[in-house]
Amino acid sequence: MLNLAFSFLIAFLGTLGIVHYAHLHEKFSTDHDLDGVQKFHVRPVPRVGGVGIVLGALGAALLLLFRYPWFAGQTLILLACAAPAFGAGFVEDVTKRVSPRARLFWTMVAALLASVVMGIRIERVDIPALDPLFAFVPLSIAFTVVAVAALANAINIIDGFNGLASMVATLMFISMAYVAFKLGDALVLTIAFIMIGAILGFFAWNYPFGLIFLGDGGAYFIGFMLAELAILLVVRHPEVSAWYPVLMFIYPIFEVIFSIYRRRFIKGSPPDQPDSHHLHTLIYKRVMRWAVGSRNAAALTRRNSFTSPYLWMLCLAAVLPATLFWRYTWVLVGCVCLFVLFYVWLYTCIVKFRTPRWLIFRRHAQPRHRKS
Repeated sequence: MLNLAFSFLIAFLGTLGIVHYAHLHEKFSTDHDLDGVQKFHVRPVPRVGGVGIVLGALGAALLLLFRYPWFAGQTLILLACAAPAFGAGFVEDVTKRVSPRARLFWTMVAALLASVVMGIRIERVDIPALDPLFAFVPLSIAFTVVAVAALANAINIIDGFNGLASMVATLMFISMAYVAFKLGDALVLTIAFIMIGAILGFFAWNYPFGLIFLGDGGAYFIGFMLAELAILLVVRHPEVSAWYPVLMFIYPIFEVIFSIYRRRFIKGSPPDQPDSHHLHTLIYKRVMRWAVGSRNAAALTRRNSFTSPYLWMLCLAAVLPATLFWRYTWVLVGCVCLFVLFYVWLYTCIVKFRTPRWLIFRRHAQPRHRKS
């Protein structure tokens, strides 16, 4: 728990410094675009929150050197491997000139480094017809590189509202920490605690008021660490089903798959073209509009923040059964199918203006006082 406390404190103070001194770096670090299709903030905000998270993780790993040098060394190596993924996202945050393909490429480079240096690669998918193929190391590495980059990109895509991606990632790291504890895996448990603390240190300034954003750097870094830690857990423990991380990550994964299908086959637009039809955007526009009627800055910020808990619950609907049934492949597969069906049903209801009543939070009208 000391690792969590250290990373939280360092990330909290580091993020505070970024927010407090925003006037010194706002020229290159602040998001001034208030009109984009995926923009829901009402004032310019720094979008380099990933720096605070990286500082928290790095600082906690360095402090760990004095007590557990081996664990600290492994953590620092993994953080070093993550540098290309974070770096590409960070450069995009400050220049707005790094394409999605370039960010994916550098995240693949990061995954390749982790595969070569630490041996973190997918060796099985618990599908009997396919598992023998992963004995071929180049194929195993290639599949790992693509999977890691895909998850990192998925975390970046769901990063649309205050606290959304960061809390979703925190729930996933908590799940992995629990499974690692049950298995006695001190390395995965240590890294998971470090990441939980670092993300919460950022979260304190991001939610609910959106004083700083995660940014592409933070999203790709978190996505990379989630993917690598999940693969490490499956590789080190044969009793962990390969479908455990699939179910745990199904919300961001299916968000991407469904978005590609929607853009390519329904709208006829390029799959990488940004739009305003993600599930989280529809909840903001078609569910939360009933909760917050005013259009002033404070009300819009509340509306932004009220959107995220809906998606936290959706994510928890996958993370919780994954955490409970991490050993049982067929249960996990069944839960994946149920989640996909529920997601499609929910999306269809909202897009057709048939939102279930239990999703709509209504403010109670103020009682009127009669004149005597």
